[in-house]
Amino acid sequence: MHLKERDWTETKAHSSWQIFKIMAEFVDGFESLAKMGPCISIFGSARTKPGTRYYELAHDISKRLAEEGFGIITGGGPGVMEAANKGAQEAKGKSVGVNITLPHEQYPNPYIDYDKNMHFDYFFVRKVMFTKYSQGFVMMPGGFGTMDEFFEVATLIQTKKMTETPMVLVGREYWSGLLEWIRGTMMEKESNISPEDLGLLKLFDTADEVVEYFRVFYTTNKLRPNF
Repeated sequence: MHLKERDWTETKAHSSWQIFKIMAEFVDGFESLAKMGPCISIFGSARTKPGTRYYELAHDISKRLAEEGFGIITGGGPGVMEAANKGAQEAKGKSVGVNITLPHEQYPNPYIDYDKNMHFDYFFVRKVMFTKYSQGFVMMPGGFGTMDEFFEVATLIQTKKMTETPMVLVGREYWSGLLEWIRGTMMEKESNISPEDLGLLKLFDTADEVVEYFRVFYTTNKLRPNF
C-alpha cells in the first residue's frame, strides 16, 4: 500500500479543539506561576527512594533555597520531586507541583501546596512552565526525563533564547561521566560546542555549594522571567 492510499483520520475539528486546549494550558500556567514570585526548578528521578543519598540531598537543597526566599517547582511526582517539595514545605516556602498524567510513576506527592498543584496534558506546555519563571535549575540524578530537561535548558541558555540562568548539576559521581564525554567528544574532538557553552554548567556535591552559588549569582543579577 502506498502512503497516499493510507487512511488519515485526523479532522480539522479535532485539530482546532486541540489548539484551544493547548492555549488554555498556557494561559492557566502563566497566570498561576506569574503570581508565585522567584522560584527554582528542581529535576530528578521519580524512582529515588526516601532515605537514599540523593533524596535527602534534594530535600536539604530545597529547604535551604526556600529559606533564602525562593519557591520550589518540581514535576510534582514521587522520588526527587517529593523530596524537594517536602523540603520547601518544611521551610514554609512555596511548594509548586507541575504535574502531568503518565501511565506509570507519576502521581502528585503530598508535599505540594494545595493551591499550587498544577496539571498539564502536554509535555511541551509543562516544559515552558518550568523554564519561563524559574530563576535557576537544579538537576539531581535522573533518567530520560531529567536528561530531556537538562539539554533543553542548556540549549535555551546557550542560544540566548532565555536569559543566562544558573544551571546546577548535583552529584559528581553521577554526572562526571556525561560531562567528560561532552568535554572530550562533543567539544574537543568534534567541536560541536564551545568552552563557553560547557561553562554554563556548574557541578556540586553539597547543599552548601548550591545555595551559596545561587546567593552569589543573585547579588548582581535581577530576578525576572526568562522570556
